[in-house]
Amino acid sequence: MSSLPFYAEQAGECSLFEHAWRKQLPLLIKGPTGCGKTRFVEHMAARLKRPLVTVSCHDDLSAADLVGRFLIGNGSTQWSDGPLARAVRQGAICYLDEVVEARKDTTVVLHPLADDRRILPIERTGEELAAPPEFMLVISYNPGYQNLLKGLKPSTRQRFVSLSMNYPNAMVEAGIVQAEAGITQAQAQQLVQLATALRALTDHDLEETASTRLLVSAGRLLASGLPLQTACQAAIIDALTDDLATAQALREVARALFGDAS
Repeated sequence: MSSLPFYAEQAGECSLFEHAWRKQLPLLIKGPTGCGKTRFVEHMAARLKRPLVTVSCHDDLSAADLVGRFLIGNGSTQWSDGPLARAVRQGAICYLDEVVEARKDTTVVLHPLADDRRILPIERTGEELAAPPEFMLVISYNPGYQNLLKGLKPSTRQRFVSLSMNYPNAMVEAGIVQAEAGITQAQAQQLVQLATALRALTDHDLEETASTRLLVSAGRLLASGLPLQTACQAAIIDALTDDLATAQALREVARALFGDAS
């Protein structure tokens, strides 16, 4: 059996997830990009010893992509389950990442699964799948990266127990970066120090800020032997912006913190 995926608990979220799973309640996870939502779900699926089916949602994701469709092959037509139907049959944890990116009509198919019915009707075959007790539906999105056209309907949101996540405090985040990247505590603290400074910026048009994921990437470059400034430039600054003036401003922040550190 594989080891448990590393995850540093912050505020009792592991307990909340387990209680929701045991009581057959669906879970909505809200939090910024790269704060650990996906790793958290992977950790909990392994901890609860349940298979995990993950779907990365996008603009073209249709209900058929989730539930399934008829396919033609070898002279016959056969039904093929989509990931949601497979997860229900297996009693798996089904994780829909960034669910608001999917088409509006797609989230409607989740409603019967996310309320007391816990069923998945398959209209094209007439089948009605009843979710076993072990099945859990988990969805996530970034509430800070939305517009009027990409929000979660109240009729959907109110079917879910909600969990808000954010970037860890500095001490916990440094521990995560150190463990994930294989660098020293001092190096991890430097990266977190930079992230803290970048997250405090309010006068630059950044769609996202420095995430824990980016810090881990920078840390892995550091571990491979790249200088600190080079690793931060490649994994953090250039990943955050394409604007030359903004990138220069971020470099100045790093230079003010680290000087010419390598």
